[in-house]
Amino acid sequence: MFFSKVARILAIAAIVFGLLRIVMGFSIATIEPADVKEAARARYLGSSTTGQAIDRGIYTILFAVALGTLAEISFQIKRVHEKL
Repeated sequence: MFFSKVARILAIAAIVFGLLRIVMGFSIATIEPADVKEAARARYLGSSTTGQAIDRGIYTILFAVALGTLAEISFQIKRVHEKL
């Protein structure tokens, strides 16, 4: 049960961080001067491009959905075994 709770917490945190990375990627992509965009990208994203940061955010969200699904399956199995 401990791992199920940890997995649920990690899934929620991963969704939050993935969404934050996507929002930051889009917001930095809309900055107009190229030199300011390059400085902001290097400082806040740590990626070579804003598209790469957005992709990593999407991958993080997909990982979180998979982890959350596994945690919910674990909780459902526990509920079924408690009824028996």
